Amino acid sequence: MRATPSPSVAGEVPANPDSASSLAKMLHVLQLFSESAPVWSTADIIETLETSRSTGYRYIKTLHDAGLLNSVRNGYYSLGPGIIEMDLQIRLTDPLLLASHGVLEDLVGKIGHSALLCTAYHDSVLCVGEARAPLSPENRFSRGQRRPLFQGAVSKVILAYLPHHRLKAVYPRQRKEIEAAGLGGTWSEFRASLGEIKKDGFSLTKGEFNPGVFSVAAPVLTDQKTALGSVGVAWHEKERRDVDVEHAVLAVKQAAAIISGRIKEQPER
Repeated sequence: MRATPSPSVAGEVPANPDSASSLAKMLHVLQLFSESAPVWSTADIIETLETSRSTGYRYIKTLHDAGLLNSVRNGYYSLGPGIIEMDLQIRLTDPLLLASHGVLEDLVGKIGHSALLCTAYHDSVLCVGEARAPLSPENRFSRGQRRPLFQGAVSKVILAYLPHHRLKAVYPRQRKEIEAAGLGGTWSEFRASLGEIKKDGFSLTKGEFNPGVFSVAAPVLTDQKTALGSVGVAWHEKERRDVDVEHAVLAVKQAAAIISGRIKEQPER
C-alpha cells in the first residue's frame, strides 16, 4: 500500500513533471519522507514522482550513494545517515546558531519560558534552535518544525522585515492566507500591518495557535535591516500569571539585538 505524504511537506509533486528539472525531481524524493510516512518503497517513490522506472531507480541510487537515503530492507528506504552528518555541520557552522550560543539560555533564565530561534524557510518559518525551560511541554514547537509565515509572533516579525521583493512575491501566492491572518485584504493594508510591527520592533500575539497563549518575538537583523530570523518566547496566561509582558518584550528584543550584533561581527570567510 502506497504511503501518503504528510500535508506539512513543503511543495507538491509538480502537476507537469516534465516541466521540472531532473535535479529538482530527484531532491523531491527526500521531501516525501515524514513522521507519518518514514519508509517508502521503490515502487511508491517512482509512482509518486510519475517518472520512468529507470529514472526512478537512478534517483534512488544517487541519493543512496550520497548517504541521503538508507536501505532498511530490500526495496524500502528511509532518510539516510548523511543527513545526520549534515545536521552536525549546521550545528557547528551556521552563523545564526553560532551567534545565539548562550543567548537563548540567558533569556530562559530572565523570564522563565522556553526560547526559540527561527528563520524563514520557503513560505513558512522553521525553528532552528531552542532552549527549554524546566517543565516545558514536550509537544511544544521545536527545532526542525515549521509554522505558517502569517501566524504567531516568531513568524510575523520575520515577515515584517523580509525584503520588499520577497513580500511582493509572497503576497499573490498567499493572499487568502494573509487576509485570514488579519494582516490585510489588500497589498496596501498588508504593508501597513507589517509597518506597525516594524515600528514596534517586535510582535505580540495571543491565541493564534492555542487559546490563552501569549507569544512575543523580535527580529534578528542583517546589516540591511532585513530579517535573518527571530527570537521568541510563549506562555499561557493562566499558568503564568506572574509574567510581565513589558519585561518579556524587552528581554526578547535584547536577545535578538545581541544575536544580530554577533552576526555582524563574525569574520567573513
